[in-house]
Amino acid sequence: MDEETLERVRAVVTAIPPGQTLSYGEVADLAGLRSARLVGKILAEDGHDLPWHRVLRADGTAAPHIAHEQAARLRAEGVLMVDGRLPREHRRR
Repeated sequence: MDEETLERVRAVVTAIPPGQTLSYGEVADLAGLRSARLVGKILAEDGHDLPWHRVLRADGTAAPHIAHEQAARLRAEGVLMVDGRLPREHRRR
């Protein structure tokens, strides 16, 4: 993956304000990418210093292996998950 793509994704994720979320697809759109999966890969490999917890699946859920930590980090910012999902009214799409 090229450095420019990596930096575009990092910039979009860094710009998500505390207490707000985007989906992987929304991050991809804002970064000019076609693949939400690529965003997930970038965050998994190079996103540990980013507010990765503000990026959710399109259905408002977290990936199972990070769900507990992600929900805790979002809760600390005032974002409450209900039954493991961000309520629809809090999602952009």
